[in-house]
Amino acid sequence: MTEFMMIFRMAPDSDFQPTPEQIQENLKQWQDWMGGIAAQGKYVSGSQLGFTGKTLKADGVVTDGPYAEVKEIVGGLIVVKAEDLDEALELAQGCPILYVGGNVEVRDIS
Repeated sequence: MTEFMMIFRMAPDSDFQPTPEQIQENLKQWQDWMGGIAAQGKYVSGSQLGFTGKTLKADGVVTDGPYAEVKEIVGGLIVVKAEDLDEALELAQGCPILYVGGNVEVRDIS
């Protein structure tokens, strides 16, 4: 089996302020989706990324923010095991970020 990384991306929306109920529902969706992958024995690891950081450029310049020049932010990632890219994409189906306009990038890990 090969390991694949699923990277969760979304355009920031500073106007959206979820209610506590919406936050709880979203957390449950993520837990259910990742729990389904884990139940198949295909979950390896995962992380939610923080909102602060800095970017070091090739010319030595350091800028504030991990996403100062992009239109999408990376919100987190998980690593899964799958037979091939098609199976990894099947596992990505149902990811909660897809329901709010985000996307899942699936890449093999070498």
